[in-house]
Amino acid sequence: MHQNSHSVVIIGYGGMGSYHAKLIKDNKRVKVVGTYDIDSVRAEASTQDGYRAYPSLEAVLEDKTVESIVIATPNDSHKDIAVRAFASGKNVICEKPVTMNVGEFEEMTAAAEQAGKVLMVHQNRRWDEDFLIIKQMYDRKSIGDLFRIESRVHGANGIPGDWRHLEVHGGGMLLDWGVHLLDQALFMIDSKITSVSSRLSFILGDEVDDGFEATIQFENGISYLIEVGTTNFITLPRWYVKGTEGTGIIEDWSMTGRTVTRNREVEHVEPKPIQAGVGLTKTMAPPSEEATITGVLPEPFRQPSSFYDNFADVLDGKAEPIVKNDQVLRVLNLIEAIFEGGRTGETVRDFDQY
Repeated sequence: MHQNSHSVVIIGYGGMGSYHAKLIKDNKRVKVVGTYDIDSVRAEASTQDGYRAYPSLEAVLEDKTVESIVIATPNDSHKDIAVRAFASGKNVICEKPVTMNVGEFEEMTAAAEQAGKVLMVHQNRRWDEDFLIIKQMYDRKSIGDLFRIESRVHGANGIPGDWRHLEVHGGGMLLDWGVHLLDQALFMIDSKITSVSSRLSFILGDEVDDGFEATIQFENGISYLIEVGTTNFITLPRWYVKGTEGTGIIEDWSMTGRTVTRNREVEHVEPKPIQAGVGLTKTMAPPSEEATITGVLPEPFRQPSSFYDNFADVLDGKAEPIVKNDQVLRVLNLIEAIFEGGRTGETVRDFDQY
């Protein structure tokens, strides 16, 4: 083991647990020293990958050489595992959504504080290149002040996996994908929320949502639409943003996109009417070629370090967490507001007053 590396055991060696193992393998400052999974097939898979498979969670927590654990189990088990880990003197990295509700998270953070240990939630999509490009456009005002942001993730495969179909395990798309997109929104926009309106989709007949739409109004004037769908055989762009000087689009995770901005060096050119259906329109005619400038997407905003480098820095007392627990709490409050609005059909106002 690298002399400065921090030991972790992964709890839950399914899709996300094995993904964490691959991420950590590339990091010199954190090292996986073992795994634990209640499923013998997954435990065997971790052994095949070269990791020690602990026989029980108790065995992990009693091992004094283990500094931290990564929780990558179904959502309803996160809180209990974390609270036990803190009581055993371990630090915790927890997959998202960190807990089923706000109350559970407050219990988890209280346990971390009491033990003097670190809790970091793996909101890894703060590092997505597409998001960091939009954040750069927002921060640098490259198409003017943004006033409308649309963030969508669309698929046509329904709800994935097994437990994600079940409410008792914290399934559904709001908790699965929504937590990522909401976290991105609140990380980017430094402004209070004045209202949240939402609609949940149950078109596939599951007991949990198969998608949702939420519109967040910020105090600084930004209207932010978030949409997750699993019944979209034709997808809309991953990002569509409007600013006071132009428009930006990112089609998908391949970073196909562009900006179109007004050309300030050209005097206003009156558009010519075009045929639109059975009538003519000047209002919806495209601007003249010389009146706009088509540009490439800007370079993405650079996070100061990777998630695991930041975790190691936090353990070493060298940095603050990039994913802060008060930010995670605000996202959980927003998720509860979206669930409430989706059930009642009413807009939740003055969200940030509590």
